Amino acid sequence: MSFRKVVRQSKFRHVFGQPVKNDQCYEDIRVSRVTWDSTFCAVNPKFLAVIVEASGGGAFLVLPLNKTGRIDKAYPTVCGHTGPVLDIDWCPHNDEVIASGSEDCTVMVWQIPENGLASPLTEPVVVLEGHTKRVGIVTWHPTARNVLLSAGCDNVVLIWNVGTAEELYRLDSLHPDLIYNVSWNRNGSLFCSACKDKSVRIIDPRRGILVSEREKAHEGARPMRAIFLADGKVFTTGFSRMSERQLALWDPENLEEPMALQELDSSNGALLPFYDPDTSVVYVCGKGDSSIRYFEITDEPPYIHFLNTFTSKEPQRGMGSMPKRGLEVSKCEIARFYKLHERKCEPIVMTVPRKSDLFQDDLYPDTAGPEAALEAEEWVSGRDADPILISLREAYVPSKQRDLKVSRRNVLSDSRPAVAPGSARLAASTPATSTHTTAPSSSLAGAGEAGKLEEVMRELRALRALVKEQGERIGRLEEQLGRMENGDA
Repeated sequence: MSFRKVVRQSKFRHVFGQPVKNDQCYEDIRVSRVTWDSTFCAVNPKFLAVIVEASGGGAFLVLPLNKTGRIDKAYPTVCGHTGPVLDIDWCPHNDEVIASGSEDCTVMVWQIPENGLASPLTEPVVVLEGHTKRVGIVTWHPTARNVLLSAGCDNVVLIWNVGTAEELYRLDSLHPDLIYNVSWNRNGSLFCSACKDKSVRIIDPRRGILVSEREKAHEGARPMRAIFLADGKVFTTGFSRMSERQLALWDPENLEEPMALQELDSSNGALLPFYDPDTSVVYVCGKGDSSIRYFEITDEPPYIHFLNTFTSKEPQRGMGSMPKRGLEVSKCEIARFYKLHERKCEPIVMTVPRKSDLFQDDLYPDTAGPEAALEAEEWVSGRDADPILISLREAYVPSKQRDLKVSRRNVLSDSRPAVAPGSARLAASTPATSTHTTAPSSSLAGAGEAGKLEEVMRELRALRALVKEQGERIGRLEEQLGRMENGDA
């Protein structure tokens, strides 16, 4: 056998991780000590959020990404919960909206001021009450605006319309034991869950049915995780009967046997998987480990291909992952993690070594953008849509262009209040046009002529896309109306 056949060709074989310099870390953060296998950290292109120790309730810190260095003990927090915060998640369609779940049995949704917190934030936009025990999981729908899933220690999964503060679906009979994690699929039509009864389930939330189930996906008693991949397969982490940590890949059409199963080591920390759908790379971080292993998932056996390991001296208390649109494409950065130590947060940059300074098309295919593909009401009515993709060729590299997301945030801000449920759909369509035309005026004020022109062109393109989308929707409605009239005739 030739050497050429032994070494698998992959552009991610030489990905390497590198921690940033000390002055770019976030120091003196008292990371939460609560006993819960959450990531304790959430990050987006604008803010870093970390669950912290708090006396007399629960709190988390929200820092603008550029606020590095030592964080003052008196720095304001988001502190409206009466019990410790267990999980936080940034809204994928609004970089200023974050959801939190707590031991006080509530889910709260917060609107962070554009420039970060100047004083403690105690009033959420909306409080979602429906769980009878602590809420350990919150995760936003990937494509539908204002749809949020929460799961609690009452073994109940609730799906909410945050824009109207109403409970859309209650799934209370599908999990007989504690739910470890929940993961939506690419278009949000299904989600998978890992449960303490050692089963992995695939669930259709709108119909409230169990699509498929695999009992004893991992035979060990320790916590496991299950996530959906972009192609619909399910990736799990867990423990064997001998307490060895395992990774497995499953085909939902046939859950009898895993497509691949790998044993890693015999450490006892839960493995947290982070998946990049654009590169099909899964990064696996163990709670209490000091390493990040990463694997490429392909269509050919053995399906899970080990790439490399990033190792450091300090164990990790938690981990956050930056969305693709927040990375520096000019430096061939394909992932950035925010590693929580006991008293600091350290960014770790994953890079593909390339000699060229040009944009690398193969590393950066179009990725999920911040625009919602559906309204909550459309998703409830049965519609599905893949994420609206954006190109990273020009976008999100200079900080000046990042401000363009203001217009998109305003769309969400207008549609979020719980006061006027009936106007939710209108707020999502009508203000979009006005926001796109008015919001840039403030951000263009100090820019040069070239910057102005570029931003105006971007707004124009966004308006065209919106008009086209509305035109298609009107066409579909007219077609539907025509069919109904013909049927009546």
